[in-house]
Amino acid sequence: MKTSDSNPVFRTAGDTGLIAEFGEGIDPVINARVRAVARGFASQMPQGVKEIIPTYRSLLFIYDPCMVSPDILMDLTRKMKDTEPDDITAGRMVEIPVCYGGEYGPDMDNVRSSSGLAEQEVIQIHSRPEYLIYMVGFTPGFCFLGGLDERLFTPRLKTPRMAVPQGSVGIANNQTGMYPIESPGGWQIIGRTPLRLFAPERENPFLYRAGDSIRFIPVSDAEYHRIKQEEQG
Repeated sequence: MKTSDSNPVFRTAGDTGLIAEFGEGIDPVINARVRAVARGFASQMPQGVKEIIPTYRSLLFIYDPCMVSPDILMDLTRKMKDTEPDDITAGRMVEIPVCYGGEYGPDMDNVRSSSGLAEQEVIQIHSRPEYLIYMVGFTPGFCFLGGLDERLFTPRLKTPRMAVPQGSVGIANNQTGMYPIESPGGWQIIGRTPLRLFAPERENPFLYRAGDSIRFIPVSDAEYHRIKQEEQG
């Protein structure tokens, strides 16, 4: 199954979970289909479905088996798979200032060593693309981004950190993303943003959503602190 044109493949996830897979790999077309089906369910949520969680290429349904059966969810998913997919270019562009290296990027040397590139080259390559947000999860606001240049592919840390500072920007294999809150993590940290990526007191706690795009903007240490002061009010 290489594209989202074929029928979804269903897998059970315990007694109260059902996974619908729409394709293989990290693919913007497949992900657009996933988001379209999730949008369709959100507008007419079946009774008994507690939560629908979109990922890169699948949907996870959490449901009450006393109220709805997997067969009903599978049938509805098959019908909704032809929902008009999201326009993969229609999301918002969100610019994220990042101070790279130094105290903000303790794993920059690991990425340099793995890639054979100078630090400035790593920064230029990392900040050049527009990254599609495929999914948001792990912690509130943690965005998984597609489009990392293969020259920067770097394995995760062998031993994860117990605490990664909020705002940290990291690389893990062929992915890049940001830590909105302090949390454990094993990604290679190359920089940090002064923005509050997740603020529960805001009307919209998140700065972005799945389907938006991220562009990283390199800033100096002085600019980092100026923006951070503004964020703190």
